[in-house]
Amino acid sequence: MTSPTTYVLVHGAWHDGRSWNRVAPLLTAQGHRVFTPSLTGHGDKAHLLSPEIGLVTHTDDVVDLILDHNLNDIVLVGHSYAGMVISSVANRVPERISRLVYVDAMVPTHGENAVDVMPLTQVLIDRAADSAQPWRIPPLPEAPAPFGLFGITDPDDIAWLKTTLADESVLCFQQPVDMSNPAQAAIPRAHILCAGNEPSGVTRRPIPKLQPNGTPSRVHTLDTGHDAMVTRPAELSALLLETT
Repeated sequence: MTSPTTYVLVHGAWHDGRSWNRVAPLLTAQGHRVFTPSLTGHGDKAHLLSPEIGLVTHTDDVVDLILDHNLNDIVLVGHSYAGMVISSVANRVPERISRLVYVDAMVPTHGENAVDVMPLTQVLIDRAADSAQPWRIPPLPEAPAPFGLFGITDPDDIAWLKTTLADESVLCFQQPVDMSNPAQAAIPRAHILCAGNEPSGVTRRPIPKLQPNGTPSRVHTLDTGHDAMVTRPAELSALLLETT
């Protein structure tokens, strides 16, 4: 029997740790250890949202979790914006991470911010600038089918997701990622792309053919919308297990 794996699943912008509610039990049922923290400004930390909350804050959240629980050999998974977070965490504690998995996620290089990786993000920042609280970016609105809310179209799932969403601080999208530690480049990476319908204006940056460690990139595809952890939890869980 293989030894248990420790998974740390990091949610994307506007979401919280509950977004993994359908995935975590499938991993724990296989004997693995799973952590699904809510980043500052979200979930049980929603009351802490402020203009000072940014990528550095969210990196600290995950690093603190890892150190507080003395976690090692981690499969660190990031969805969407959390691709920025896990890249930054890997720079801080590379010796504790066995693999990075980017789930329909931003994949930065050193010094980039979320706007660099996905320029459409600047549109959200510009819209917020005209509001009463220009540092807050509200969740994306529900769109007509087949796009739905973050790729979710089931009415019950949409209603549930709306109860979990919260505003994001502009600084999260403006702070650059630090990937200057050479040790982070050696960590194997895998990518899971959601290939369902995408709204116009959303341009996906191609995954590089080679990982930073020089080996061919591992890219998997799911035929579903952006929030695969809600729409295709079994398939996503199987891919997470496959990457270990």
